[in-house]
Amino acid sequence: MLAVSAVSFSSADPLGGLQISERPEPDAKPGWTKVTMRASTLNRHDLWSLKGVGLRREQLPRILGCDGAGIDEFGNEVIIHNVVTSPGWSGPAPLDPKRSMLSENFDGTFASTVLVPTFNLVPKPAEMSWTTAACCSLTMLTAYRMLFVQAGLRPGDLVLIQGAGGGVNSAAIQLAAAAGIRVWASSRDEHRRMRALGLGAEQAFESGARLPEKVDAVIDNVGKATWSHSINVLRSGGTLVTCGATTGEPEKTELTKIFFRELRVHGSTSGSIDDLRNLASFVQTAGITPVIDQELPLAQARRAFARMEAGEIFGKIAFTY
Repeated sequence: MLAVSAVSFSSADPLGGLQISERPEPDAKPGWTKVTMRASTLNRHDLWSLKGVGLRREQLPRILGCDGAGIDEFGNEVIIHNVVTSPGWSGPAPLDPKRSMLSENFDGTFASTVLVPTFNLVPKPAEMSWTTAACCSLTMLTAYRMLFVQAGLRPGDLVLIQGAGGGVNSAAIQLAAAAGIRVWASSRDEHRRMRALGLGAEQAFESGARLPEKVDAVIDNVGKATWSHSINVLRSGGTLVTCGATTGEPEKTELTKIFFRELRVHGSTSGSIDDLRNLASFVQTAGITPVIDQELPLAQARRAFARMEAGEIFGKIAFTY
């Protein structure tokens, strides 16, 4: 079967360790199901894997890919929940300290056939496109949990989404706007700010700009470049939710502001399988179509990785099978 794998690590040249080749199909095992893939998407996690983050050399070669959708052994159309919990874990998957994402301890979804825990398969709404289903699997799931579970946002609340253009951030704009939440977005790039307005943002600001009023919550996966701004624009009692730090760790924690104004800082990683079920229903009912930068056959994965490394993507790159 065709697969996209990490065969070596390099922080300077991550694409040097990317291999697109034929690999053996996975062997069946109890409690796991083979899924014939129909779509998946590229995530920054995949690029970090090529830099050696989250993987050990003894795990190589490792098939990459964290999300996707396809057809199981019984002919059911399914969305893959990407978090694999440890044996005996019964709580929400993101809280399992021994959890693993697909492409970490187990091969990922950038292959024609993928072996997935049967528990991790969620029915795909019949009318939902394969590309939309693949985006629900991780990117939209992450945004959904950040907005509605961790930040607890409700219709009429005001949220600032830092870094408009990234996959999670563009998804967060769409989901929040569809739920009746007021959305502001930020970006250094004027074109991306205009795109954010088209996705449902009420206003779009240059990164670090002074805002007309304080916000109820901030969605921030940028990290160092936006952290202080995110803290400063929150109203007292507001919530900052982070799922990453693409520009690195913040230099200052802003602890004085956090405790004096009773701010909440929530970490967030992917989402639970119940979140995924709720998300799929919401996306289908609301008629949300995720932002797709490009659709490419899996065989052209190197082109997609290069585009991500260059920072040229707005939304998601989807792979078709």
